[in-house]
Amino acid sequence: GKKRNFTETVEIQITLKNYDPVRDKRFAGTFKLPTVPKPKMKCCVLGNAAHCEQADRIGVDHMSVEDLKKLNKNKKLVKKLAKRYDFFMASDNMIKQIPRLLGPGLTKAGKFPTLIAGGEDMQEKIDEIKATIKFQMKKVMCLNVAVGNCDMDPKDIIVNTQLSANFLASLLKKQWQNIGQIFIKTTMGPSIQIYF
Repeated sequence: GKKRNFTETVEIQITLKNYDPVRDKRFAGTFKLPTVPKPKMKCCVLGNAAHCEQADRIGVDHMSVEDLKKLNKNKKLVKKLAKRYDFFMASDNMIKQIPRLLGPGLTKAGKFPTLIAGGEDMQEKIDEIKATIKFQMKKVMCLNVAVGNCDMDPKDIIVNTQLSANFLASLLKKQWQNIGQIFIKTTMGPSIQIYF
């Protein structure tokens, strides 16, 4: 396709078959891919003083309790905050306060923060979250997940795709018999069927 002025994400779209979203057990699972599919994902650390300082050192946005209090539980501002970042991390003393400080906004956006413990390496933790994909069954029979981007080595995309599909199959009751079709596409490109 034509060259875009941003790095297109490569994602797979998987349709399920012989699966009843109402009756069958809902499933959810996360899996860490060997290569980060979306390296540009933006993180914000909701941290105590030490974590904010650490975030500052590695060039990651951060907010303290005081910063969160300034949002005043304003739904619009919390929504804006949730939109601005792909994921959040929070210190353990902060995580308990988030519902009280921000209301349900981050949870509603599906971006409730991941806990970062005192001794953890922040950069490692961020890289791990960026490499982790999540499958969660909602009421639809189609699941999308990012497996790479157009700047990646195609071999890495293939490995990520195979691992993602196999992992999803492992979550399903009848494994591959529950998987109908798999398509792969770039952000702006057409869907190409890779599994029939």
